[in-house]
Amino acid sequence: MVRSGWMFRQLITPVADSLPASFLIATIPIATVLVFLGIMRRPAWQASAAGLVVALLLATTIWELPLGIALNSIAAGATFAAWPVMWIVVNALFLYNITVASGHFAAFRNWMIAHLPDDRRVVLVVVGFSFGCLLEGIAGFGAPIAITSALLIMLGFGALEAVTFTLIFNTAPVAFGALGSPVITLSAVTQLSDVALGAMIGRQLPFIAFILPFYVMIAYCGVRGLKAVWPVLAVSGGSFALMQFISSNMLGYALTDVLSSLTSLALTLAFVKIWRPAPDPEFILTYRQKTTENSGEASRSPWQGWVPWSILSVVVILWVHFEVNLFGQVQLSWPGLHDQVFITTYDRPYAAVWTFQPLATGTAIMAATSLFMLLCRLSPRQICVALLSTVVQVRFSFLTTVLIVGLAYLMNYSGITYTLGIGVASVGLFFPLISPFLGWLAVFLSGSDTSGNALFGNLQVVAARKLDLDPVLMAATNASGGVMGKMISPQNISTGTSTTELRGQEGNVLSKTFWHSVFLTFLLGLIVVVQQFLTPWIIPH
Repeated sequence: MVRSGWMFRQLITPVADSLPASFLIATIPIATVLVFLGIMRRPAWQASAAGLVVALLLATTIWELPLGIALNSIAAGATFAAWPVMWIVVNALFLYNITVASGHFAAFRNWMIAHLPDDRRVVLVVVGFSFGCLLEGIAGFGAPIAITSALLIMLGFGALEAVTFTLIFNTAPVAFGALGSPVITLSAVTQLSDVALGAMIGRQLPFIAFILPFYVMIAYCGVRGLKAVWPVLAVSGGSFALMQFISSNMLGYALTDVLSSLTSLALTLAFVKIWRPAPDPEFILTYRQKTTENSGEASRSPWQGWVPWSILSVVVILWVHFEVNLFGQVQLSWPGLHDQVFITTYDRPYAAVWTFQPLATGTAIMAATSLFMLLCRLSPRQICVALLSTVVQVRFSFLTTVLIVGLAYLMNYSGITYTLGIGVASVGLFFPLISPFLGWLAVFLSGSDTSGNALFGNLQVVAARKLDLDPVLMAATNASGGVMGKMISPQNISTGTSTTELRGQEGNVLSKTFWHSVFLTFLLGLIVVVQQFLTPWIIPH
């Protein structure tokens, strides 16, 4: 065992002192998860458990991580997964179930039917993209997928297409989610200006945001279907992209997602009032007839469907703006793990500090839900039924998240992830093209762009300076690339399917999203190549 004083020193090339050989072995835990999910079609929690077992064997043998540190890293990851990640998800799904119990979700669907064209293509963009991005900016961690998928299914979409397309749409807002947390973390680990990083991300992702509605529409209905609705796609994607650029570069990155999604939602809804596609029987909302036949299904006025989401938006924005989440915050150094590992790549000890916020964003969502319940006067029985439904929906998602984040932490502290990172960073001048895949890999494992930036943000800067590339551009690319990994993250997929009939069939979803994820990440790599070598003046400092 190789040690530095009392700390375990990570091994980067433990296999025959060869980076290529070590890199190949380091991919085995990830390959295990993908094989179990995408090929064997096992539930996400089983795939995550299999990957964790394989990683534990490799970490304690080939990478020589002491078993005690290995188990502590898994426990630290599982704890972070439970709080704050799943605390947000549980409360978001509880709010969803409360809206169902109160009739507000059915009212929301009826509002969509009454005010949108009778065309599934337009509904997919409004609900899956504009509304879904708003939820991502407020909550995240898969909850927006669960809620928007449920709404699309109620509007006549198949479960698999609803989950798949909302996962792809979900890439647009992730880098600025949770009111800018990924950017704040990226700045902290790289010592680069958060303003410059936010601005640079805002000069990359708008290109992706603009094309996403077009891209998804081609995947959904082909070029012929796209031609009939392209104006609304241009308004939806274009308004989101423009506001994403303006907010991140001129107004401040913290509210970028909220402002972008609200702008997209408002302008798209206004646009379809004055422009509607020609009627096409192939894309009629099949649920419209059912709603007419069962008009007593929801006794509430359609406009009331907006009430819970309006309350949620206002409460969470005010909660974070006034830093309510910081009250009572406690930072705990994890025993047996904090500063027990030396990161060879960064030449510094690996901290293990769990920040416990009793008033975290999940608590803000709980407060919004409580306020909503008071307003709609639900009975104790309705509340209990909604709570029970939430527990049933979230049980496997909770297990998946605990396992996959535990796996991510184990790979981080053992050095396996850094072997992967150094391997990717060794491609020389091809690095700008490959750089987004570092963020992609980190978010695939952790399900969080914030965690992905904490892991590989500084590695991007180290590689950039070594290769005489721009560090701001490469660091920002880590965040931008990470958003493409959200659509294949087991944690995100598992939570996203929790309100649908696809629970336990996450492998089917992964098989639908995987190559979209790879293609969009590669497309981002091309954008980075252009920005680095052809338009370096676009990079802020």
